[in-house]
Amino acid sequence: MNTLSIRAFIPPLTRRCVPLSTTRRYAVQAPGAPTIEIFSQQHKWMQKERAARDVETSRNVDYLRDEVASRLCERLLDINRHFAHVLDLGANACNIARMLTLPSEDSPDAGPRSKRVGKMTAADSSETLLYRDADLPFNKEIDIHREVLSTSETLPYEANTFDAVLSSLSMHWINDLPSVLAQVNNILKPDCPFIGVMMGGDSLFELRTSLQLAELDRRGGVSTHTSPLADVRDVGGLLQRAGFNLLTVDVDDIVVDFPDTFALMKDLQAMGESNAVISREKGAIQRDVLLAAEGIYRELHGNEDGSLPATFRLVYMIGWKRSPNQAKPLERGTGMFSIKDILENEKKGGGKDE
Repeated sequence: MNTLSIRAFIPPLTRRCVPLSTTRRYAVQAPGAPTIEIFSQQHKWMQKERAARDVETSRNVDYLRDEVASRLCERLLDINRHFAHVLDLGANACNIARMLTLPSEDSPDAGPRSKRVGKMTAADSSETLLYRDADLPFNKEIDIHREVLSTSETLPYEANTFDAVLSSLSMHWINDLPSVLAQVNNILKPDCPFIGVMMGGDSLFELRTSLQLAELDRRGGVSTHTSPLADVRDVGGLLQRAGFNLLTVDVDDIVVDFPDTFALMKDLQAMGESNAVISREKGAIQRDVLLAAEGIYRELHGNEDGSLPATFRLVYMIGWKRSPNQAKPLERGTGMFSIKDILENEKKGGGKDE
C-alpha cells in the first residue's frame, strides 16, 4: 500500500386486452436480488451540478481527482496494447482524458500518453461538470466525445463495444454496484480490461470519528453525516460475481493536510463529494457539534504543525472480460517448483550469511 501526502491549504408500454373473467393476479418476486437504494442519485446530481457552476473553485479542488486519474492512467498504460475505443464511466470533468495528454513522469520524453488511446467516450450524469473544461487545450490533443447519461446506473451501450472501460472516483456513489459491474463486463470486448478506482471504507476516518464523538457528546447519539463506502475485501468478490477474470485489487492512501475541519468540508462540498445518503439528517450540522469535532480532530489526529490530515483510501480494481484465448493460471499441483522448498532454502541461505 502506497501513501502520498499532499500539502493543501487550500420504451413505450405495450398493452394487451384480456377478458376480466380470465385475469388472475399473483404476488411474485421480481427476478434478481432486490435493490436497496442507499444514495439519492438526484441529490448527488444536484451537488455536482451546483459545484461545477463555480468553475474556478471547482478546478482548484481537482487536486485529488487529477492525482487519482494519473495513477489510473499508469495502470492502463502498463498494458502493452493500443486501445481503439475507451469508455470513461463517471468521467466527472474528464480528468482521465486530461491526464492522458500529459507526459509520463517516468518517461517524459515519450510524449503524451494519449497516443495509446484512439477514441475516448466520456460519460457522466452531470452535464455541467462533464463540459466544464471543454474549452481547455487538452481537448485538441485527444479524440474525446462527451455523453450525458440519464442515470449513472444504466449504461446505454451495445455489448462488445469498448476496448477498455475506466472509472475514476465515481463508483462509490452507485447503489447497485453488482449490476453496474455486470453491465461494464457486457459492453467490453472479450479479453479487454475494466480499470476502476473508488473511495474505500476507511476514507476520511479522521473526520468520521471526530463527528461521531462530537455528536455523541453534544446530542447523546450519532446521526448519518458521512457516506458508507465499500470495503476493500468485498471488491474482488463483486468483480468475480460480475464475470470478470484475472482480478487485481490494491489500495493507495492519499493524505491531504488542511488548516481545519471547515476547510476540509468546504473542499468536499466544492468537489461535489458531500454526503448523499437518503437517510442523512436534514439540515446542516449544528455549530456546537462542528466546534467540538474540531477540537477532537486536533486532539486525536492533528499534526505537529497544527494542520489536520485527511486520509483518502483508494481501492483500485482491474478485471478482464473472459475470452477463450485468454491466458489461464495453471491447475493446482502442476507447478515445477515448491514454494515451501524455496522459502526453506532462502531461510537456510540467510543463516549462512549471518
